[in-house]
Amino acid sequence: MSVVADLTDINQASVAAHARSIGDVVLSVQNISLSFGGVRALTNISFEVREHEILAIIGPNGAGKSSMLNVINGFYHPQEGKIIHKGVERKSMRPHEAARRGIARTFQNIALFKGMSALDNIMTGRNTMMKSNILAQALYFGPARKEEMEHRKFCEHIIDFLEIEAVRKTPVGRLPYGMQKRVELGRALAAQPDILLLDEPMAGMNVEEKEDMCRFILDVNNEFGTTMVLIEHDMGVVMDISDRVVVLDYGRKLADGTPDAVRANQEVIDAYLGVGH
Repeated sequence: MSVVADLTDINQASVAAHARSIGDVVLSVQNISLSFGGVRALTNISFEVREHEILAIIGPNGAGKSSMLNVINGFYHPQEGKIIHKGVERKSMRPHEAARRGIARTFQNIALFKGMSALDNIMTGRNTMMKSNILAQALYFGPARKEEMEHRKFCEHIIDFLEIEAVRKTPVGRLPYGMQKRVELGRALAAQPDILLLDEPMAGMNVEEKEDMCRFILDVNNEFGTTMVLIEHDMGVVMDISDRVVVLDYGRKLADGTPDAVRANQEVIDAYLGVGH
């Protein structure tokens, strides 16, 4: 049975709502090839991401999924190919430039400041938007104080949205795993991204935590209008919340289509899903 099969009718309506409002192409990945020495991580990969879409990238371990996200947000620089983001062509850029241009991400392994509170961790997602210099922020006076209060107000809205008010002042190192994942999602949302890259957002979660994360992903997509590209191994989740699925295998694109089309693709079945699916 699918992990999200028990979600409410409201969440099922949310799936239909975002599927109806998918727009134009906002990100085009064209002929990307990436090598590490003699190892080819990605070979001639192309696909498109449309506005308000939830696109899943799946494949076996080592298929190149995380490498693809690292190329999109500028952590890896491909040897071949290009990416067109909102009409601007680029071969590579740095992660902080990607963040400023509206591309945020979460990580497969939680990357939070464990000694800082949930609120302070989420506040770090606003750093690229702050205009005050470090000295002004340290003195917390005048314009710097006003600016931080405005950013804090936005972060409090995210905290309410993700239903983590009760732990807003708690150091994240003390929080359960699923709650830490939610804080990391909040930090990414604090940057107000147009495109959100989610690297295995439900890895290590129990069924209840996965249901919550599915609900928040759908709600973010609907209420914030955020386009999402996610890597996920739970096929029940992928098939239930994705508009489209790209399948990678050994660094090559195997399939690209709707969840139903991918599920019925014999090459995908042979390479990844298995006969039982």
